[in-house]
Amino acid sequence: MKTQDYTTTFTVDQSPEEVFDAINNVRGWWSEELEGSTGELGAEFKFQHQDIHRSTQKIAELAPGKKVVWHVSDSRLNFVEDKTEWDGTDIIFEIAKKGGKTELRFTHVGLVPAIECYGGCSGAWDFYINESLHSLIATGQGKPIQKK
Repeated sequence: MKTQDYTTTFTVDQSPEEVFDAINNVRGWWSEELEGSTGELGAEFKFQHQDIHRSTQKIAELAPGKKVVWHVSDSRLNFVEDKTEWDGTDIIFEIAKKGGKTELRFTHVGLVPAIECYGGCSGAWDFYINESLHSLIATGQGKPIQKK
């Protein structure tokens, strides 16, 4: 049976290299309050939003202009019963040239409709990928969670 991992795709005029650089500028589109390095293979960074969501991502793959993969090694989602739903999931950014434009396909492998956080988490990814990251790529200005 095929799983229905959360996926979203958009195209931009910028080059694959510019898209790759923006993805790795995680503080520019997800949260300014990240801890750790976000652009080195094998590095880990931590995301925390209030006492609602925290996760640790390890950079498992970096292929400049082509692909970025994060592996979620630890998480705590305080708004669902199974607070570790993200543990062991992979967050994948695939970049490809398509007809003179650049396509970004984002997939959170393991974020499926059968898990409790799917509604809230997919809605959040809709914003951070399709609005904030898209804006960072297209205009140089994302909409991350601001530092307090």
